[in-house]
Amino acid sequence: MFKREKTMTSQNPKDELTADTMANRVVAIRQRIDQACTRVGRNPAEVVLLPVSKTFDESAIREAVSLGFHRFGENRTQEIAQKAPSLLDCGIEWVVIGQLQTNKAKEVAKLASELQSLDRLELAEALERRLQLEGRSIDVLVQVKTSPEESKAGLDPALLKDFLKKIAQFQTLKVKGLMTMAELTPDPAAVRACFIKLRTLRDHALQELPAGIELSRLSMGMSGDFELAVEEGSTEVRIGSAVFGSRSKPI
Repeated sequence: MFKREKTMTSQNPKDELTADTMANRVVAIRQRIDQACTRVGRNPAEVVLLPVSKTFDESAIREAVSLGFHRFGENRTQEIAQKAPSLLDCGIEWVVIGQLQTNKAKEVAKLASELQSLDRLELAEALERRLQLEGRSIDVLVQVKTSPEESKAGLDPALLKDFLKKIAQFQTLKVKGLMTMAELTPDPAAVRACFIKLRTLRDHALQELPAGIELSRLSMGMSGDFELAVEEGSTEVRIGSAVFGSRSKPI
């Protein structure tokens, strides 16, 4: 008589800990942040994880909300406009992290709580006008170009101090820090150099900081390079696929 083989189940706690779930991916990211902080003597509590939900649907965002997230990064205001109505019950704060055309200032003024890609005076002026009409103010980070790649957006580093002085005159834009995108390269030294440059620029700017401007935040580091960014002083890492999983739609 043949013995019936026992059916294998996934009741082993170890299986649950290693399953490819959003919860486990978030735990793994936080562990890597902690380890990067430990290597350079930083407090992990100084580093915020901003999930980037571009191209991901409502169910994925709701799952992230169930894990305690309420701020989400999006590249395009159109995508926020599409997602926001069905997620009103989640109390989400939308953070625009993508390069912004001036004609999108109206959407930012209505939908976003924060803009991390302010990089030119023309955009600041448009935002100021629209925000005054809406009776709102938002936090902003100034995006600085620290990569040699022509495709990368951002303010010329040499213009930062003068730009901050001008932005300090706007009532609706609350400058909280700086943002950058590192060079897309397999060379970790080149990537690290971009983060070092932003931190150094911030440190120099602090010496002549205009009234009303804060530079306590450094948003730098994404799924492929956030550990290097944390080691160089990042206070916020912008993570998409490493949180949500592989994208089924093009970026």
